[in-house]
Amino acid sequence: MTKPWLHIVGIGEDGLEGLLPATRAVVEAADVIIGGDRHHDLSDAITAERISWPSPFDALIDMLKSMKGRRVVVLATGDPLWFSVGARIGRAIDPAEITYHPQVSAFQLASARMGWSLPDVETLTVHGRPVAQMIAFIQPDARLLILTTGEETPGQIARFLSERGFGQSRLTVLASMGGPDEKRFDGIAANWHHQVPAFNTMAVECVAAPDAALLPRVPGLADDLFEHDGTMTKQEVRAVTLAKLMPMRGALLWDIGTGCGSVAVEWMRGARYARAIGIEPRADRRAMAAANALALGVPRLELIDGHVPAALDGLTAPDAVFIGGGLSNETYHAAWRALRPLGRMVCNAVTLESEALLLALYKRHGGQLVQLQINRAGALGGLTGWQPLRPVTQWSLIKR
Repeated sequence: MTKPWLHIVGIGEDGLEGLLPATRAVVEAADVIIGGDRHHDLSDAITAERISWPSPFDALIDMLKSMKGRRVVVLATGDPLWFSVGARIGRAIDPAEITYHPQVSAFQLASARMGWSLPDVETLTVHGRPVAQMIAFIQPDARLLILTTGEETPGQIARFLSERGFGQSRLTVLASMGGPDEKRFDGIAANWHHQVPAFNTMAVECVAAPDAALLPRVPGLADDLFEHDGTMTKQEVRAVTLAKLMPMRGALLWDIGTGCGSVAVEWMRGARYARAIGIEPRADRRAMAAANALALGVPRLELIDGHVPAALDGLTAPDAVFIGGGLSNETYHAAWRALRPLGRMVCNAVTLESEALLLALYKRHGGQLVQLQINRAGALGGLTGWQPLRPVTQWSLIKR
């Protein structure tokens, strides 16, 4: 059985005094201690060799592997497996070689300070990640705990809230929790003005104005929330399309002919850490897709300039594929070959030529073929009548 040689230790503002005796003994016996300046300051009584985080940070894994056989300790803040370095290390090094020593996390401390039940709170991190990703979690009465990325981050989050009609949301920034220098800053998003320490945790209690933007995580956002040129998967059809694509945690979507990105954006909003690659040959539409992704809280949407099927070569295998443009036999076969087992494919067509192709594919490969017809009420003279949208033929199937 492999013996653990690497110890990943969570440490709080109370430093070595806050560690369990057994964990403190591990740190004291270390040959090498790796961490940030703050971690080293909290454990400066130990005489082991000290190494700071490498640059680039990805070099950490190779560094650790080169030290196998020595007593190595990595210091992290709080719980090293909760939005922290421990998870990254555990994906690259056999977990049987690692012992984790968790400390009380920033989320646990913050929920205690706020008097919030942790299971009822969304826990997020924007530390080293795009701050705009928190936008996807702005909803009436939501409570958010956010690990921030710097002293300017609370102001950015306050602006996101205010711009979306949540300016009366209550904000609290907590810094140095559990230590002698613990600080707390309270305010309202609309007039947030505090200067806060760079390393902090932010609590947000979302309060919606009557005209606040409602952005649910379920698919089917209103069309006017997207910047578009009129060519897009409309709200009702988009909801059906996403239901067939089935967004799942960490899953990857290929959005072929992404246009303004409405399907890719809603896919990424629909599940934690869902990823999407949008393939779109028109620069103006890629620009719209990028703007929509940023405005709706999924700034990590990846956009590729290219024509299918050639643009699909070399892409990471997807868990789902949506073909909303560029449909052809060649594109279908290339995407289907790349699709992972249990992957979902959905193709939408609005022209008779594309519809004929979907009918042929349905007869050859099975799946489900439906026609979606949406009518929206609109003005008809001085009265009201139904205004039909173009019918959409949709073919969907699962790779078994």
